[in-house]
Amino acid sequence: MVEGRRAETERHRQRILAAITAARAEGEAVTVAGIARRAGVDRTFFYRHRDLLDHIHTLAAQPPNLDPGAVSRDSLRADLHATQARCARYAARVQQLERRLSELMGEQTWKTSGLGAPDDIDQLHQRITALAAEVADVRIQLGERTDELHAARLANREFMTLLNLPQPTG
Repeated sequence: MVEGRRAETERHRQRILAAITAARAEGEAVTVAGIARRAGVDRTFFYRHRDLLDHIHTLAAQPPNLDPGAVSRDSLRADLHATQARCARYAARVQQLERRLSELMGEQTWKTSGLGAPDDIDQLHQRITALAAEVADVRIQLGERTDELHAARLANREFMTLLNLPQPTG
């Protein structure tokens, strides 16, 4: 009976090691629950066999084995965040342009009706409008550069993580 129990434990261990290898090859995250589900064993098995638990925790701390052309989930999130921020800036810019168009159409109608303001006030208003448009453009450029800086920082963090991984000796 003891031999049967040992054989069953060894079969579980082999299935777990095969599940870990398959998960790493497919680029999936290595977690206790995921490996237990894939291997068809109970999660408590890992807590009775600390070497397997430590092995899974070590692998979970490492980035998955993805091919160099693959896109990581974190980079997709960063791209999504940058795209959402860009969309918000564009929506604000569209509102500003609509407001400006409305003002210009109103001014044009006001002038053609003969009720317009003197030319010097109009010139000042035009200068204010031009400066407001410049400020909006500079804000858009600042936002884009902020996104680029964020992406560069994220890439640097990923490179530093890869550089700080223990190098295999051999």
